[in-house]
Amino acid sequence: MDITEVLHIFESILGFIERYTVQAYWFPMMLLGVGIFFTFYLRLPQVRFFAHAWKVLTGRYTPKDSPGDTSHFQALSTALAGTVGTGNIGGVALAIFMGGPAAMFWMWMTAFLGMTTKFVEVTISHKYRSVDKEGHIAGGPMFVMHRALNMKWLAVTFAVATLISAVVGGGNMPQSNNIALGMNDTFGLPIWLTAGTLAVLLALVIIGGIKRIAQVTVSLVPFMGMLYFIAALAVTIANWDNVVPSFLAVFRDAFNGTAATAGFLGASFAYAFNHGVNRGLYSNEAGQGSAPIAHASSRGTSPVAEGMVSILEPFIDTIVICTLTAMVILSSGVWTQKFENEFEHSALQWVAGEWDDAQEADREALTAHIFGRGDEQIEPLSASLTVVDGIIEGGGFTAIHNRSVAENLRVLVDGEPYTGALPVVDGQIAKFPWVIRGDSLVHSARLTLEAFKQSFVGDYAPYVVSIGLLMFAFSTAIVWAYYGDRALIYLGGERYLLYYRLLYVTMFFAGAFVDTGLIWKISNICLPLMAVPNLIAIFLLRAEIREEIDSYWHSFR
Repeated sequence: MDITEVLHIFESILGFIERYTVQAYWFPMMLLGVGIFFTFYLRLPQVRFFAHAWKVLTGRYTPKDSPGDTSHFQALSTALAGTVGTGNIGGVALAIFMGGPAAMFWMWMTAFLGMTTKFVEVTISHKYRSVDKEGHIAGGPMFVMHRALNMKWLAVTFAVATLISAVVGGGNMPQSNNIALGMNDTFGLPIWLTAGTLAVLLALVIIGGIKRIAQVTVSLVPFMGMLYFIAALAVTIANWDNVVPSFLAVFRDAFNGTAATAGFLGASFAYAFNHGVNRGLYSNEAGQGSAPIAHASSRGTSPVAEGMVSILEPFIDTIVICTLTAMVILSSGVWTQKFENEFEHSALQWVAGEWDDAQEADREALTAHIFGRGDEQIEPLSASLTVVDGIIEGGGFTAIHNRSVAENLRVLVDGEPYTGALPVVDGQIAKFPWVIRGDSLVHSARLTLEAFKQSFVGDYAPYVVSIGLLMFAFSTAIVWAYYGDRALIYLGGERYLLYYRLLYVTMFFAGAFVDTGLIWKISNICLPLMAVPNLIAIFLLRAEIREEIDSYWHSFR
């Protein structure tokens, strides 16, 4: 069995798990359901406490000698650094690519409800935080599950899931992958050089613990946020005529899905809902249980005060930054356009017959094939195609890449046009040695990059996106190293911290070379592994949380 077959089997397993977790209705419904419950149970805290949260953030109500390792602002910056990453640049683009404009509506809903969910999870985690053997604060949902609920099995489940998420999930490998590809496309830097340099810098930061991490993030977060805000605003202004129609499309398609248009083959309500909620969670992490780990280190004696600060995270991350990215993409119209790119084998399939997405009947058949609806007219191709000087001769086939009909195909081997046979078996070709290039829809950071080009930013767009992505993603990787660190502390693995950090840095380096489609699947699967135990815990402690809030306001007044 060669490496291609192993990858196909592994990808099939991941796809199966993904289908019954993050792509199934129960997970987003559970996530939104808990947010809805606490929103009404606590009487709209994301609205009532919003203004007060900004005052708490300044530290005016917190004595300087309060126990903790970081200030409120440092804790917020650290948590934001963990959330403001590829989800804001690439994740929004992926949500729109999968679900159309309607996906943004469900990202907003996830953020609005997530403001309450994050307030709740941070409050209760701050209350049950502990002190490690080195005298540093250790906290998070695993300590809540253990100390408040006496459910060690649930705590261990969450801690193990956090370790997996940290090492191979959304906080680590996707970040290095996006950075390395972005720097390679923009500056021509070899992937190994970018990955190696950042891996060394990452090691130097995370070895210093939460105080050094907080010092780095408190400098990076405000600067990178302002830089990206100005650039995104410039693109939006350049496409001002399309901003209102784009906003209307978000609401118009929210409950109906997006119809096929141009190269975009449409998206059902289910796709918009699932991917909007999932990308919203990936972006702001409300309910996932990661942010409470950062906030647990904050100085203060009132858990509710720290919970107030966390209300601001989903607002800044999703309502502000993700909305800017969405308007850049939607107003520029690039989400329905095809661009020249190198095809990812995980997103490429070959089918029998010649299909044209400019024809309505063909679009319907292609949409049914991609979404697996009804009796499909399209069958996987099994044939030996003839390639001459990089061009596939003859017809009778169609290549589908990134859920769009691929055009202007070229076959390369070692960077040179290939001549010979191209074997296709059951709709797939071997990953090695062939490289396929052509025109198709693009997603993730590449889609955001193309959107930025559609303005007076123009030729400078790659620099803006790549540098923004570098800062966003690298800060996320720094913070997620700390999340895994605290999970390992809970599991009793203090003596293995150095080995964990070395493994984390190694996987960060390796992530730069892995197929992005495979990485996103791993990241998606990691979400429910953390979120479900955390959501169960905060729901069981609902009465205690409300008592804490009542006590806070009584003491405050």
